[in-house]
Amino acid sequence: MSKTVRCVCPLDCPDTCSMLVNVENGRAVALRGNPDHPFTRGALCGKMNHYLEVVYSEDRLRTPLKRVGRKGEGKFEAISWDEALDTIARRFREIATGPHGPLAILPYSYYGTMGKIQAASLDRRFFHRLGASTLGRTICASAGVAGYEYTVGSGRFGVDPYAVPGCRLILNWGSNTVQTNTHLWSLMVEARKNNGAKIVTIDPYRSETAQRSDLHLSIHPGTDAALALGLMHVIFARGLEDADYLSRYCTGVDELKRHVAENYPVSKVAAITGLSTQEIEELAVELATTRPCLIRLNYGLQRHFGGGMAVRAIACLPAVTGAWRDPGGGTLLTTSGTYDFDDHALTRPDLIPPGTRNVNMNQLAEALAGELPGPPVQALYVYNCNPAAVAPNQAKVVQGLVRDDLFTVVHELFATDTVDYADIVLPATSQLEHEDIHGSYGHYEVMHNAKAIEPLHQAKCNADVFRALAGKMGFEPELFPDDATLIREALGGGPKVRAIAPEDLIERHSVRMGLPEVFMPYANGGFRTPSGKCELYSERMKADGLPPLPEYTPPAENPRDRADLREKFPIALVSPPKGQFLNSTFGGNAFHAQRAGDPSVEMHEEDAKTEGLTAGDWAVVENDRGRFVARVLLNGSVSKGVACARGIHWSKRSPGRTGINSTTSSGLTDMGGGALFFDNAVRIRKPKPEEMPEELQLGADR
Repeated sequence: MSKTVRCVCPLDCPDTCSMLVNVENGRAVALRGNPDHPFTRGALCGKMNHYLEVVYSEDRLRTPLKRVGRKGEGKFEAISWDEALDTIARRFREIATGPHGPLAILPYSYYGTMGKIQAASLDRRFFHRLGASTLGRTICASAGVAGYEYTVGSGRFGVDPYAVPGCRLILNWGSNTVQTNTHLWSLMVEARKNNGAKIVTIDPYRSETAQRSDLHLSIHPGTDAALALGLMHVIFARGLEDADYLSRYCTGVDELKRHVAENYPVSKVAAITGLSTQEIEELAVELATTRPCLIRLNYGLQRHFGGGMAVRAIACLPAVTGAWRDPGGGTLLTTSGTYDFDDHALTRPDLIPPGTRNVNMNQLAEALAGELPGPPVQALYVYNCNPAAVAPNQAKVVQGLVRDDLFTVVHELFATDTVDYADIVLPATSQLEHEDIHGSYGHYEVMHNAKAIEPLHQAKCNADVFRALAGKMGFEPELFPDDATLIREALGGGPKVRAIAPEDLIERHSVRMGLPEVFMPYANGGFRTPSGKCELYSERMKADGLPPLPEYTPPAENPRDRADLREKFPIALVSPPKGQFLNSTFGGNAFHAQRAGDPSVEMHEEDAKTEGLTAGDWAVVENDRGRFVARVLLNGSVSKGVACARGIHWSKRSPGRTGINSTTSSGLTDMGGGALFFDNAVRIRKPKPEEMPEELQLGADR
């Protein structure tokens, strides 16, 4: 008995790849990229090429578990699903009817899977019906989305990636496209081959994309808005703007011209960004005179205090130059907002009781410490996420997780850092073991993930667990229908997805939304703002208490500009992804962990010399929030005063059992409530003998 099943990569990645899974006698024996899918084109990343090792790992959680040791100790015993669900339902009822009510229950999830059914459907209905606190899922993209939508409007439309091979100038702005958007990079390479396209990368870190680009501009962290405003200064000063596009389709043109002329001369911008005046002027001219021109901006550049404003400033550029007129021209932040799935039908926000509080997920540390408005958090239900590793202010998060009075449930594939603090652990399915449908934030296909194999061991998917819990709680069964019903509801949204029949999607596996063959969202205006135009000056921002024109908002922790900070913590630390992991996913897989190597910190040679550090040394990376230990790399990847620690290694598999997020802040961005992962001042120094963990090699304590 053999068959080939078409599945979809579940990872939080814009590529949303199509996969072919060979199944023999009920076991998946091979997995590869689908050569017939227009975006995947037969290729998968190094992580998903080894996904079957994850599916059939000996380390997978196999049964429900209950804690028998101290919190954090990771000691459990197996129990039945009935006992696990009964325990959860009993504790939820006790809390919901207690003095603090159901708001003392907090769900905590993100996008461990990106599927519409398993990521955001019955889970939301369950907690809304329960009356639990809601979660602001802002950890990744909310600041940039806010800045982008203030400028171009709702929907977050962007360049059609299939038009990218026609471009002649491509800017990867805060985007390591080679590793985080592999299939788009291949289209950029096509543009280079076809048209001699010039590829430029703007990034404080010399990433794989920067290394393969024609030009790398090593900007100081958190200064992207200043660069965008300086580019506009040059374009307006030289009369290179598209005056016709601006007059037809934009508001606030004269105000923006005066603003950048008066406040962002090139010399000032050079001092802020660390670039030369020549680099800024040359890039501005190329940007205005080379068509088509794509700006691929990504979320790394919005993970600092002024992140929302940075994306807003960059989003103004294609309007100033008229780049939106061309196929492939304009900005590409995300395509996700183009999908008009019926999310309201899936998640049922109408079930949320009036007065329900919303907890920003970046402030889990404060929520567990009882420092936020509303009742204390007495129960935490974690799924699709590993907050003990990925949430900011890690030490304080862990302090909350070890509370004896906190009831914690974790639904997971593996025994992550967070699992160790759970009272009840539930085994989860992999992507091959459940059905789902997917949108994307890197292309425009709607895709169906078929169940390739039956769930292994005693694993259950999210939707099945919430159906079962709803039954235990006595909730209305009609609120928790089967997957087929949920798929129909999701596709019953707006016209772009409503034209896709569920049966047709299942048969074809991947169907492009109802869009033109080459989608040019703003070639003739049509911005989904209050004015219907690109709002260079935003009355809505003014009403919201924000500057109506794009500004440069400095980072919250900028050692270059603050002598008090520089004396204690002189290094600006950024922490982009490591290619072997995706956030903390794959951190527990031996193959990927071995490829990733030890936790590392890349430094400038002068900074290392000041602290007496050499390549290969272990170093302490610290600030007032916490510390972690990493090996020093001196590879020329960063400028003086900047360091880079890549990836999220599991803390319990790292020296000292702490990770990068022990140093990151739970402060929030200027708009959107985003995280400050790249706004992090630290000191990097030699460890004292008594500070050095006993295990000197990664994983020696396993």
